[in-house]
Amino acid sequence: MISHLLSLERIIVHDSISNKKRALETLSRCLANNQPSLNVTTIFNKLMEREDSGSTGFGKGVALPHCRLNDLPQATLALMTLTTPLDFNALDDQPVDLLFALAVPEQGTDIHLQILAQLAQLLSNKTLCLNLRKATHPQTLLDLIHAWEADQTLQDISA
Repeated sequence: MISHLLSLERIIVHDSISNKKRALETLSRCLANNQPSLNVTTIFNKLMEREDSGSTGFGKGVALPHCRLNDLPQATLALMTLTTPLDFNALDDQPVDLLFALAVPEQGTDIHLQILAQLAQLLSNKTLCLNLRKATHPQTLLDLIHAWEADQTLQDISA
């Protein structure tokens, strides 16, 4: 499901961003990419509002900034890897270099929680995170996530 929310246009690899605000601005532009109903400033303000209520720094170099939007027809996801980790006020005080930004419709509480849970499961896979960090092309990141999802499906079938 995560891979279906991503597109190559919403994946940025090894960007050089110096602070949390710039990262959220870039992710806001990514989330709005190819979605004319979305306003970059609105997305940025919602992501900042969420950060102000508590950091979305997940730990282990990962952040999951997320928000709900009125004009969003369906959930969308952006992914960014950084060349140099940045301070994100993460729970473990470690700098962040892997960011997934999620926007969901305002009334999408259930889907919001389901996607966050899937992202948490994906990001708990140390090997996958290492490979995402090493990837140098958006397609490679998308392929890694597809492969992880296929593996999860196979595990569910055999369980």
